[in-house]
Amino acid sequence: MERPDLSQVSPSVREYIAFLEAELEALRARSKPRIHGEVDADLDNPAIGVFPDEPPTTLHVITYTNNFLAKRTARHLYSRQRRGGMGVFDLETPEDEPLAGITVADEGQSVLLFTSLGRVFRLPVSQILTTDVRARGQTLAGRLILLSDESLISILPDVASGAVAMVSRRGWVRYLRHHIFGEYMKPGVVLMDVRQFGPLAAACRTTGDSDLFVATRQGKAIRFSAKLVPPAGGPGIRLEENDSPVAITAVDDESTVFMVDSEGNGTIRAMASFAANKSAGGGGKIAMKTDSLVSACRVEPDDEIFLISHLGKIIRFYANEVPVKDGIVQGVHCMALRADQVAAGLATH
Repeated sequence: MERPDLSQVSPSVREYIAFLEAELEALRARSKPRIHGEVDADLDNPAIGVFPDEPPTTLHVITYTNNFLAKRTARHLYSRQRRGGMGVFDLETPEDEPLAGITVADEGQSVLLFTSLGRVFRLPVSQILTTDVRARGQTLAGRLILLSDESLISILPDVASGAVAMVSRRGWVRYLRHHIFGEYMKPGVVLMDVRQFGPLAAACRTTGDSDLFVATRQGKAIRFSAKLVPPAGGPGIRLEENDSPVAITAVDDESTVFMVDSEGNGTIRAMASFAANKSAGGGGKIAMKTDSLVSACRVEPDDEIFLISHLGKIIRFYANEVPVKDGIVQGVHCMALRADQVAAGLATH
């Protein structure tokens, strides 16, 4: 039986139907052969309706909205599916508050919260509500002194090494060493002047000696050495009309980058075939055939990929299920969607 047109059905009914479909997909996934040495199902552990695929860990998956609603859940509670599955529902949000991002951090770490106004806050992971996979989150706004119209753009683990790179919606980049973000950082310090550079679009961690890969919604990207960025920041990519950056990540000649669009199509692009520019601020070249890129991140062969949708569905699968390409492709189907869109992606060890 084919799925009927549900466009005229109320959002709450569509969400309920999508929830039932995700539960059915999870049941089907249990009967599929396991891969890569995954553990056998633990029949004595019925928690959250899925079977754990890794030993208990202190690593937590943090999901959040632009309005600072967030939660964290132990990573081992997320069951792996095969690429192209529907995933399971995660952070429960109001209908008018879609999911915005996802990160992974240890429960003993702190995380850095980057806002649209170029400000940064430091917050212990322990202060983020911990819940089961499908649960309501808790606002972080009460722990932060926010300005009007300020939204949460990115959450990154705080690491005492390397650096952090940021890109604005106008394509400007700033690059800062890790010590700027230490425990004595002033809460809400402005690290990108939005009056000059425009609102913050994305941020990433780097090792400190790598290139930067900036990708835009129209599937274009540029690669250049982080050393080319002036201390006060400078142009990173020249944008076409109606285009804007959606991601920034650290790369080198040996690395690969996972890219995914809002329709759930993804690809892994080898950087060996994506030459670095000799200067920053140039025009981008096509990295993936799409008009709706939402995420780009460095990925290793043994990594796993998490994707999360606007309606709060989340899927976890092995990165090596996505073919590595040297050229421009449209990508393969990574997540099944029903009246929904992919909001963000993440590669994790």
